[in-house]
Amino acid sequence: MRARFLKTTIYSLAIIGLLFVCGSIHLSASESPRPNILWISCEDISPHLACYGDPHAITPNLDQLATEGTRYTHAFTTAGVCAPCRSGIITGVYQSSLGTHHMRCEAQLPGFVKTFPTYLRDAGYYCTNNSKQDYQFKTPNGTWDESSGKAHWRNRKDKNQPFFAVFNFTGCHESGIASKNKYISVTKDLKPEERQNPNALTTLPPYYADTPIIREDWKRNYELITAMDHWAGDLIDQLKEDGLYENTIIMFWSDHGVGLPRAKRWLYDSGTHIPLITRIPESFRVDDQGKPGTVTDQLVNSVDFGPTVLRLAGVEVPEHMQGQPFMGANLPAPRDYVYGARDRMDERYDIIRMVRDKKYKYIRNYEPWKPILEYVSYLEQGATMTNLRELFLACELPPEIEKLFTDSKAVEELYDCENDPHEVHNLAGNPEYKERLEKMRAEHLRWMEEIRDVGLIPEPILHLRREQVGSEYMILRQPGSLEYMQTLLKFANGAVDGDLSLLRSGLNDQDNVIRYWSVTGLGNLAKKKETLTTDVEAITDLALHDDTPVVRIQAARALCYLDQTEVALPILLELLDSGTQPFDSSTQWNRVYAATVLDEIDEQARPVVEQMKVGLEPVQGFHSNGKYRVRIINRALNQLLGTKNSVE
Repeated sequence: MRARFLKTTIYSLAIIGLLFVCGSIHLSASESPRPNILWISCEDISPHLACYGDPHAITPNLDQLATEGTRYTHAFTTAGVCAPCRSGIITGVYQSSLGTHHMRCEAQLPGFVKTFPTYLRDAGYYCTNNSKQDYQFKTPNGTWDESSGKAHWRNRKDKNQPFFAVFNFTGCHESGIASKNKYISVTKDLKPEERQNPNALTTLPPYYADTPIIREDWKRNYELITAMDHWAGDLIDQLKEDGLYENTIIMFWSDHGVGLPRAKRWLYDSGTHIPLITRIPESFRVDDQGKPGTVTDQLVNSVDFGPTVLRLAGVEVPEHMQGQPFMGANLPAPRDYVYGARDRMDERYDIIRMVRDKKYKYIRNYEPWKPILEYVSYLEQGATMTNLRELFLACELPPEIEKLFTDSKAVEELYDCENDPHEVHNLAGNPEYKERLEKMRAEHLRWMEEIRDVGLIPEPILHLRREQVGSEYMILRQPGSLEYMQTLLKFANGAVDGDLSLLRSGLNDQDNVIRYWSVTGLGNLAKKKETLTTDVEAITDLALHDDTPVVRIQAARALCYLDQTEVALPILLELLDSGTQPFDSSTQWNRVYAATVLDEIDEQARPVVEQMKVGLEPVQGFHSNGKYRVRIINRALNQLLGTKNSVE
């Protein structure tokens, strides 16, 4: 009897113990802490870190982070410049889909597109940004708990509240290379052994002349990165001091490539290939993610950063986001391609799209009549750009570098990035790569159609259509938008290919974007001295009477190349000076287009040099494009008059 009682008691206690353990496990799972997430971001650097194999880099803190986490060898940004790229990072939507693709624009977001920290805050995260935003739209209320130079996870009242904290290092921005004072300020605390000998550097790209001036810029780049590494190490130390290192997922990244010519602003790897290092504490790892010392060639686009943070935090990724998570649970299939876009860079328009897989890069130039090194005033202030241009004017550049300054570029570019990492050998015309070229070309078109790329719509018209539908994003999401976009692509291609029949058919189209591309294409043919005698009357009619100013401007451009400057120049001057009208964002950008044509036609503008000086006067309205009109006209006058004014 006693034995039976003991057996029953032991069995009961075992059951109770098992229930207690199960209950404890359930409790632990339900109350397991969510990860803190720290972004250590910097500006304007390529993977010039020692852990990426760079022989000159001095970056011990980031190298240590890589040994404790994962180093990504194929991470790319969606643009080669900060603000368009940052708009994609903060929303998870490509800039050319969102309408934030032009540098220094201010787009309007549709109501359902929110910044991703908003979703984190709704889920209970404390979100801080220290401190750059620069999203190409007004930061929506509710994005950050704090965004300032003092923002820090330490400012949260509840020390158990999970946080998402962004810290951004501005010291390695291109201005740190260009400005001696800033360079000295940022690098003042470096030790002698952390300094670089410019004459010992072996990593100059082949598209740079090997001069002391350019070597000095390259040296500064390395030293600024070392200063950034100190800063990153200090942030990591703060985590450790707070006992948070094993509770915090770290992501280190750059907003695009090095701040030098043919890198920043361009879609070559020098402008879009970035370092990306992540560290996931063991308690937050899923499968083999975050295993120390991992190196992965998984393709990552910067538009993926936001969705990844949401997935790591256990927050649902909204369906409208075009990026995809690359860490966390239940991941989609890895990318086969990453994508990029270049549009207006400050005062200069250009439309370029990029697709890259792990080996090949495809670039499509939608305005190949513009030079590779288009004259952008801010860029021209740098020593490397100044030196290269001086050498070009003195005919002292080798042919492989001199071609960067030609007046046009290839329509398509294809590079084998494994065997040609500097992308100097264009394979687009090589029959051996015909199949690869066609595959990449088709993928770029598929992507443009999928995201409803608004880049083919001229900026003044983009502003007008935004007023009609509420945001740039919604312009190509109206009924029939896909078919309309395919028509735009047809006419944009026709403007490049010189499809005369197609272009003539579009001159009287009801749609002003079709008219724009049609008359632009005819202007390109006229520039090549094609016989367009029968088209002069129709182009003149557009120039004089079209109700869309940017169409009139492009028609005037065509007339200039048809030697009809007596008609064209007054039209260009009229629209250059249209700032006397009340402020209108569309009108502002028309001025930039008019200034661009006056600069492009060069000697043909000489008869109106005095009238062009109105373009140097300040204008009312949005400050940036007022400044941009000034920059373009100043450049045009300097070329015509042989001066070197730097009027802003």
